[in-house]
Amino acid sequence: MDNCIFCKIAAKQIPSASVYEDEELLAFKDINPAAPVHLLIIPKVHIDTLSSVQAEHTVLLGKMLALAPKLAQEQGCAPVQEADGSLTGGYKTLINTGPDGGQEVYHLHMHVIGGPKPWRGQR
Repeated sequence: MDNCIFCKIAAKQIPSASVYEDEELLAFKDINPAAPVHLLIIPKVHIDTLSSVQAEHTVLLGKMLALAPKLAQEQGCAPVQEADGSLTGGYKTLINTGPDGGQEVYHLHMHVIGGPKPWRGQR
């Protein structure tokens, strides 16, 4: 896509605060974070929405989802079990799809949102 901001970020035409990159995925900090930790994981290949994925994207989607806990751990927002057995910390993953789903950039992306609350984007 010629005009896709995430394609331009993946192609290094627009800078980002990258936290992870491999041949298929790029993860970077959201420029308008809703929480102390707010990352975006994008495939380097252009896919408009989650509704546009095909069977051949299954491994890519799994890789995106599997990357989220690794990045959350690195960013300090993974759940932690306390000595009394209770859990603290945590994060959420979010994929907005379509206009009613809140999607603003039409390039598939997954938000990884965490850190101490309250969050601006708390829902």
